[in-house]
Amino acid sequence: MYSVKSVKEIQDLNPFVVVGCGGGGEKFSNLEGVNAIGFIDDNVEKQGKEFCGHVVSGSLDECLKQAPDAKSLVIMLPIGAEGSALKYAVQAIDAGLNVITSFRSLSVSDNASLKKFADSKDVVIKEIGPRLDVVEKIAGIAPEKSCEVLPKISYTPKAPVIFVGGTSQECGKRTTTKQLGISCFERNLTPAIISTDEMGLEEPTDFNFRAGSLSAMDVPAAVLSAIKYVEENKNPDIIFVEGQSSLTEDGNPHPRGLSAAILIGCAPDAVIVGHRPNHPYREPKGIEEEIRAIEAVEPTKVVGLSINLKNADDGMTLGSFESEFGLPAEDVYNNGASKLLDAIFEYLEE
Repeated sequence: MYSVKSVKEIQDLNPFVVVGCGGGGEKFSNLEGVNAIGFIDDNVEKQGKEFCGHVVSGSLDECLKQAPDAKSLVIMLPIGAEGSALKYAVQAIDAGLNVITSFRSLSVSDNASLKKFADSKDVVIKEIGPRLDVVEKIAGIAPEKSCEVLPKISYTPKAPVIFVGGTSQECGKRTTTKQLGISCFERNLTPAIISTDEMGLEEPTDFNFRAGSLSAMDVPAAVLSAIKYVEENKNPDIIFVEGQSSLTEDGNPHPRGLSAAILIGCAPDAVIVGHRPNHPYREPKGIEEEIRAIEAVEPTKVVGLSINLKNADDGMTLGSFESEFGLPAEDVYNNGASKLLDAIFEYLEE
């Protein structure tokens, strides 16, 4: 009802003041036929500096003194800034400006009173929406509203972070993550173990959540928030994050994006890759392909292999995997993960 579907719908609302001097603000100001003549940001480090050819203001009043000809205000703030977005929308409407907002910063449909306020001031309010109507058209179904809900965070872990990936689903990632934690306890170390699946219920896992329940945009934020949480509450020596699926698995490509999102979220210092040869119901491409994919997505290093020998041929041994790939390999189900923990610490010391 209030959604912008074409840039032509907003060109007659020129010129604009843009709230949010980041990627969204820059993209909006670069739209064809859009004339942005002022910029506002609450970040004091951006105020007074040039952005897209204009000096950034700290308030709407200040900006309108520099850009008195503005007819409209566009709000391009991220998720988590709804309070600021609402403030600017009310100020703009009260000043007689049209308002364009984003579903990420302020949903018009969820704030119906804003539409009434805009009508009372004889101005326009519209929303740049998630275009779920297009998704429904091409896929036959779509969520009622955007699934992206988590605010983005920036955080640098103090402890090393280890990602446990794999060549397929059900190849031993959860068992490997658990065994690495147990090996840490045996050495009087304090690990933090984060499972990204609802089935991560076994000790010594600290907590689990189903990353696949989140939007792809929210998964990295959730993983990084989990790392920050365990550091603040546990002060671990090392952090293990269980991955899901695989970056390269054939047959069921849908979770591959989830695997990448978890990997990106934890930005690991090192990686252990699990593999189940002759998988009875999955189609892994293989160890070499998975290693290449992981190290291409993140600037990290695969330092060891966790081999699930449940379906292995008679000639397959840990030694044969070590010879082929030049990495330490272990059957953690039967032997524990001490060998892989050694490989991790040797790499981190390097």
